[in-house]
Amino acid sequence: MDFIHVNDMEFYGYHGVFPEETKLGQRFRLTVSLAVDLQQAGETDALEHTVHYGEVYEACRSIVEGKPKKLVEAVAESVAEKILADFPLVQGIRVQLIKPDPPIPGHYKSVAIELTRGKFA
Repeated sequence: MDFIHVNDMEFYGYHGVFPEETKLGQRFRLTVSLAVDLQQAGETDALEHTVHYGEVYEACRSIVEGKPKKLVEAVAESVAEKILADFPLVQGIRVQLIKPDPPIPGHYKSVAIELTRGKFA
């Protein structure tokens, strides 16, 4: 399987359990890895045989900057569902959503979740 990676997209969203998260918002970083057969695109040099990653970016932006959710897990699930539904060449997706500044005490770089949907072989 071949992959398209769209790395470290940055968005500002209002997701979270705490009231200050949904009022003030915060940064989110998102990476998606798309399982796609890229052989035909490589042989033909034709955009219709691959996935337009600018459109993938916009799909991700619409979710992360869209309607607030309580859990980053729900945001990531929405991203996976949208990409799999809107881009028929994508056979599988890995979504990593990073919350660099969660409102929890302690010293750490970030918190993140990662999920995989579809076929990754």
